Amino acid sequence: MSTSAKASYHHGDLRSSLLKAAMGLLEAGEPFSLRAIAREAGVSATAPYRHFTDRDALESALAAQGLRDLKDDLLAGREMPTQPSDLADFAVAYVEFGLRRPELFRLMFNNACDEGNADRVQAAEEIRELLRIGMGTVYPDGDADDLATGGWALAHGLAYLFLDGKLPAESDEEIADRVRTAFSAVLSIH
Repeated sequence: MSTSAKASYHHGDLRSSLLKAAMGLLEAGEPFSLRAIAREAGVSATAPYRHFTDRDALESALAAQGLRDLKDDLLAGREMPTQPSDLADFAVAYVEFGLRRPELFRLMFNNACDEGNADRVQAAEEIRELLRIGMGTVYPDGDADDLATGGWALAHGLAYLFLDGKLPAESDEEIADRVRTAFSAVLSIH
């Protein structure tokens, strides 16, 4: 087999290329199918099936990547929370992620977690653990699981209220201030 013929059969990191193409279409608000992703990645229409059994499997892989990206955003440039205001900063980062990447955010959370996708389950657990550690550190006498659930619910609800235009805001700064104010009210941050 010639080198050029071999190159046409071997893509390199096909899975990564397919996910990148899918993420691009998703975040551009384009409807996508495995066929559209194959076209975008420059591979045959059947190539995606080597890594994804169907669209649900592809969406689950995108959600796992989104959860890892969210975790990176939550940790970017900050230490783990040690005081209530740090938790509010986590919430701001969470809401900002949702507003910056709305299509991915909706895909991550509008579908049930695919328990059969170990990568997605692991990524979701890492977010939950990050929140448990943060809440447990700030409120050592409280139930870290319950506090993490409450904090996540508050941040998540705020993200969707802003995404859906239910809480209008003129600027990113106003959004951040409103998120901090909500956390202050609920967590009694002074």
